[in-house]
Amino acid sequence: MDRQRTPHAAPSVDPRHEGDRSYDIILVGGGSAGCVLAARLTGDPDLRVLLLEAGTAAPDLPDAVAFPPAWPALAATEANWGDTTIPQNGGSSSARTGPAIALPRGRGVGGSSAINAMVFARGHRTSYDRWADHGAKGWGFDDLLPSFQRTETAVCGGAGRGASGPLTVGPTADPHEVLRACLTGAVETGQRRASDISGGVEEGFAPVDLNIVGGRRQSAADAYLTPVLNRPNLDVATGATAHRLLFEGARCVGVEYGVQGRVHTARSTREVVLTAGSLGSPQLLLRSGIGPEQELREAGVELFHALPGVGRNLHDHPLVNLVHRTRRTVPPAQGNHGEIIGLLRSTPELDGPDLQILFIDVPFPNPVVPVDNGFTIGVSPMLPFSRGTLRITSADPYAAPVIDPAYFTDERDVKAVLSGIATARDIARSSALASWGVEEVAPGPDVTDRKSLGRYARTVFQSYCHPVGTCALGEDEDSVVDSELRVRGLEGLRVADASVIPSIPSNNTNATVYAIAKRAAELLRAAA
Repeated sequence: MDRQRTPHAAPSVDPRHEGDRSYDIILVGGGSAGCVLAARLTGDPDLRVLLLEAGTAAPDLPDAVAFPPAWPALAATEANWGDTTIPQNGGSSSARTGPAIALPRGRGVGGSSAINAMVFARGHRTSYDRWADHGAKGWGFDDLLPSFQRTETAVCGGAGRGASGPLTVGPTADPHEVLRACLTGAVETGQRRASDISGGVEEGFAPVDLNIVGGRRQSAADAYLTPVLNRPNLDVATGATAHRLLFEGARCVGVEYGVQGRVHTARSTREVVLTAGSLGSPQLLLRSGIGPEQELREAGVELFHALPGVGRNLHDHPLVNLVHRTRRTVPPAQGNHGEIIGLLRSTPELDGPDLQILFIDVPFPNPVVPVDNGFTIGVSPMLPFSRGTLRITSADPYAAPVIDPAYFTDERDVKAVLSGIATARDIARSSALASWGVEEVAPGPDVTDRKSLGRYARTVFQSYCHPVGTCALGEDEDSVVDSELRVRGLEGLRVADASVIPSIPSNNTNATVYAIAKRAAELLRAAA
């Protein structure tokens, strides 16, 4: 087998890629969406496809990729791009006195599906209704349902779930005992016990579906790309950093990229599709002169096509953690640490859930006091109102972007978290957890007033690693791609990853990215 057509290859470029080489479709980014598209498109033997990935692949990826409990350590490896936001506002509308937030994202074949916490869950169906607010046509929950179903073989076998997809997904058979106690405590305090919290139609608490098969992570590369590597119409180039897009008139005709200090060009006869994620895809557009005119001028990049929405609308799920010490020893983890979640409404008048409560079987680091033995209850606003930006400082493809999700700049996000904290505290005080000898360490039992809790939420949080929105889908003037994922005002160029999500769904985002990629494959094959 050709070394460059396998993700087990070292990061180098196939000799056939020297100079210009022509493909029908070029995919830029080998994460979840790129792997799905590579597999789906090359099912048509008449389509020749190139997949470019800046990172490496197994076996050069860390061994911890395959071992579910080890995923937190992957943030400190080369499998993570290592992005960090600018300092956040810390509760002030002007001063940047708050923390800079690490924003892990996968660098390597499989992308973030190779380093994430392996949660596979659709957003609640009501959260997709917001996509239509941007004029998106055909992207409601019911429209996406066939794509959701085709990605999965759901162990639960519930209504509306897939039965023959490449991803085998299901809750852990034996959740960690401290997490089971938290679930019992949630029901004891009046929360609903859901049957399938991952399917997009229920609220309440339940074990969540995971991408773990036989005790090992199942990434997008495992499920989609590896089985098709022998196809003669697929080439995969790893260690390949996209520099800029190439155009003839308004048509995108290729990609310039670098491998080990050498510059290469690949040309497309049909389309180029950006699948580099919410940070990578807008960066490539901006470096190519596509974006807000003033920002490009400030970065020293010549304007090619004015598109003000590129890099705007950045939003993410922040995660606020309540850390607990226990007198009873918490056993070591065997799963992904967060096997049980809850979806609920911060206020009863809402039309769907806007909060996630996450039970975690380890005590997170916190600013109060180190905890060696305990657990954490995380609170995350699932439908945040705060919006930020991604910018570049130059056309240098190796320069870090300027990332500002503007967490908690909208007070409504803080109010949602305060509601979640109240629920989390009720659960921690339940009789189901009494035998564990639970003591809240952070923020601490003395922190009870809204002002102090709000300050804690704004300054002691982390990213849930779900950035979206920087190439938003829709038909309004702020949208970057139209309802068929085509970059507005240009030809031969689409975006198909989390960056097109105009409003974040009310759950972890990876399952939605798979569905977007499935839909994109249908659109591309129809066009071809």
